[in-house]
Amino acid sequence: MSELTIWTYDWVPPGPRGFVRDLRLRWACEEAGLAYAIGTVPFDGRETNHLERQPFGQVPFLNDGGLEIFESGACLLHLARKSDRLMPRDPVGEAQTLQWTIAALNSMEMVTVPWWFLKMTGGESDDLTGWLGQRLGHVERILGERPWLAANRFTIADLLMADVLRIPDIRAYGDRPASEAYVTRITSRPAFQKARTEQIEQFEAADRERGEGRVG
Repeated sequence: MSELTIWTYDWVPPGPRGFVRDLRLRWACEEAGLAYAIGTVPFDGRETNHLERQPFGQVPFLNDGGLEIFESGACLLHLARKSDRLMPRDPVGEAQTLQWTIAALNSMEMVTVPWWFLKMTGGESDDLTGWLGQRLGHVERILGERPWLAANRFTIADLLMADVLRIPDIRAYGDRPASEAYVTRITSRPAFQKARTEQIEQFEAADRERGEGRVG
């Protein structure tokens, strides 16, 4: 039995399915051939029902034997230490992977998520939209020059950057052919397809259980 347990919600509404961030950890494990189990916390009451394991009431978090880790980026870096399929072991390749992993979280996602949220709620900001366009433009330039972000091959940096860029509203923003080709190529990988399918199937099974509970 695997000592790795990826924790997510027991159910989410249809909209977030395929995007809940436990997918990042599932995907990484599939790429690396790491066995893992899925644990769940209730979606209802999620703001407070697992604060002892995730102080912000979010998912995912990870158990590895007696080790507990939260935040998807930290969990991914932990998994990358287990397999050189996710991060090279040479100093240069490792440094490149680390910097682009942090860039995906800090330079990109910190802009894309607020922009998406404000767009969804009708509070879109011209300044934030301009910042988003600038950041996406920088990534487009990089992806137009090379197929991978780091080490001349797939790493967790590509996993994370593609996950940030694959949000439909982000993909639809501007004319960015290199970025679109990159997202299409990375998300065509069998490991991503398997992880996404299994996440959606989990939540669809929860639909049936919740429906049976209401009927009963």
